[in-house]
Amino acid sequence: MVIVRFAPSPTGFLHLGSARTALFNWLYARHTGGKFLLRIEDTDKVRSGSKFLDEILENLKWMGIDWDREPLHQSHRFDVYREKAEEVLAKGKAYREGEAFIFKVEKGRTIEFNDVIHGKIMTNTDNIKDQVMIKSDGSPSYNFACVVDDAYMEITHILRGDDHISNTPKQILFYEALELKPPKFGHMPLILGTDGAKLSKRHGGVSVEEYRKEGFLPEALANYLILLGWSPGEDREVISLGEAVELFDISDMSDVQAKFDIQKLRWLNGEYIMKKKTEGLLPLIKDQLLTAGLDISGVTDDYISKLVDLYKIRIKTLREFVHLTDSFFKDDFTMDEEGKRKYLDKEENKDNIRIFVDQLEGLEDFTYENIEKICRDIVEERNLKAAAIIHPTRMAISGKTRGAGLFEIMELLGKEKVIERMRGIDK
Repeated sequence: MVIVRFAPSPTGFLHLGSARTALFNWLYARHTGGKFLLRIEDTDKVRSGSKFLDEILENLKWMGIDWDREPLHQSHRFDVYREKAEEVLAKGKAYREGEAFIFKVEKGRTIEFNDVIHGKIMTNTDNIKDQVMIKSDGSPSYNFACVVDDAYMEITHILRGDDHISNTPKQILFYEALELKPPKFGHMPLILGTDGAKLSKRHGGVSVEEYRKEGFLPEALANYLILLGWSPGEDREVISLGEAVELFDISDMSDVQAKFDIQKLRWLNGEYIMKKKTEGLLPLIKDQLLTAGLDISGVTDDYISKLVDLYKIRIKTLREFVHLTDSFFKDDFTMDEEGKRKYLDKEENKDNIRIFVDQLEGLEDFTYENIEKICRDIVEERNLKAAAIIHPTRMAISGKTRGAGLFEIMELLGKEKVIERMRGIDK
């Protein structure tokens, strides 16, 4: 049975690269009918924090990743690491330096392993210095604790980033010293920015939590991260976790570095938002509105749902919804200054708005069809382009140069509010 693990360190938030590592391990376990385990690498008691751990676990769940046992905490196993180090010491393969246990690396050897992604990798031990097993403060070294725990957890495959390739031969030496069979190793190329540099905040390389707050859907973020190292084939880009589980094969993983493109992620998120049912988006949208400080206490779910229906095909993140629709929730909405100069500072545009609103005053059935008919009639009678009325009116009632269809917006805002705002151009 395949048994894999994800081993986060709770010294910071869950980063995109770590989330991708978790996803591929989870996919492999679920595809093969194996187990996906968690190990919390919290040996740094000073920097490790419960707030980081809670966030990591919550965001793994948010992305659709579950695990098959309670997480193993390294901070609870210091006695085990010391016991194993003493075993190696008793075999004459290590020495003491004060309170520290140091493993003696035999020189002149070649350590070889068959990476499931890159193929054969070889390292000469002349390039590896003696390795710390237990530090002078009693805490284990990263590589030693990994080996002890991976053996205890019966891990069969270790999938991790390329930055761990240099650790693998050191860990193989520990497996040998403890007379344990090493698992299979696979190292995924790191995620780079679009310019080929190491992924950083300027490329959008931030934590999963930040993307969540921005209004990215978990299925979209998971979908995109999966594409950074594997493809379902046939140039397909939109794929659910369930479908990925069915199709995933570790042998198909790419051995070249992937480039993170925030614009592609935004496009993919927009695809998921557009296809998601409005009732599923409603609570997420309400959270965004509340976070932005908008008062929706007197607003019905039906009203917000109608607004979501109008705008979900026009946004790439849920946070964009707040900016585009603030005029539906308050009168002191943000006004696009360039749009205001272009459409509301010209007297001929104001005249067109006045003519339009005069006609709307007498409209009893304030539906978008009737509103549009009045607009089209004015355009024909005055030999105008429709844009001469539509753009200025949109600015007057919403403060935006773009958004949903004007007449649908006007119907949802309601006759009283629309007329008040159109008349407001003269104030």
